[in-house]
Amino acid sequence: MKLIIVSGRSGSGKSTALHVLEDLGFYCIDNLPIGLLFPLTREAADQSAPGRLDKMAVSIDARNLSAELANFEEIYRKLRKADIQVEIIYLDADEQSLLQRFHATRRKHPLSNSKTSLREAIASEKDLLEPLSKLADLYINTKGLSMYELRDMVKQRIAGRKDQELALLFQSFGFKHGVPLDSDFVFDVRCLPNPYWDTSLRKFTGTDQPVIEFLEKEPASRRMVNDLIAFLETWIPSFADSNRSYMTISIGCTGGQHRSVYVCEQLGKHFGKQSSNVQVRHSELPHLQARKEI
Repeated sequence: MKLIIVSGRSGSGKSTALHVLEDLGFYCIDNLPIGLLFPLTREAADQSAPGRLDKMAVSIDARNLSAELANFEEIYRKLRKADIQVEIIYLDADEQSLLQRFHATRRKHPLSNSKTSLREAIASEKDLLEPLSKLADLYINTKGLSMYELRDMVKQRIAGRKDQELALLFQSFGFKHGVPLDSDFVFDVRCLPNPYWDTSLRKFTGTDQPVIEFLEKEPASRRMVNDLIAFLETWIPSFADSNRSYMTISIGCTGGQHRSVYVCEQLGKHFGKQSSNVQVRHSELPHLQARKEI
């Protein structure tokens, strides 16, 4: 059977992810006590074929007892030995984003109380969930993602992936906004000529033809793309052979608008011809569009 464990700090989007999995045909349970995880999966696996629960998803969060969370790795090993296909999806965001979400919804954090502030609860939750985060197959940084964008990402990365196929995500970002926390590889393309200094190109992005033409006139741009393709083609199969399910490759430039977007697009097109599950995401472009509309 297949079991997906969804975890992450409160406010990171776990409920949204679990709803997507339910729509995809998974039998879903929210806030399952860790001590029930192994008995539940064994019971499901032992059912007769017509009623077999061969796809389950459970959400595990900090509402579990701290002792049970600390014991998670042992339970995880038991599940793997029982021939259960286990994947862990861990969602998170930076502290400021989580604070803003709680203030916006006016929800109470499960760890906050009269002696523990919201900020302290968010920080301690990270430590409590560390046994799950370190084993995560897929780490999703939900900073800046709307509920609909998160739904689409989970759906594409989970449903669009064939069994044993490595799901690739190429994402552009701006170093001045911070490196994405969900990165497996980070490549810096700030050494490429910057279209920003051509005032006629500032309003465009790396998906627009004027910027594409500007960068493709520069030999360094093509060399960079070719070198990244050669590196990734060399090493991605090794990750796939080690039963890796997901990989996030982040490409960064200064603002995340021109060079990194262009390189991400080129890599996405190349690897999209070889795999059925390749996703391209541009972290800064939605914010750029929002600023233009103000």
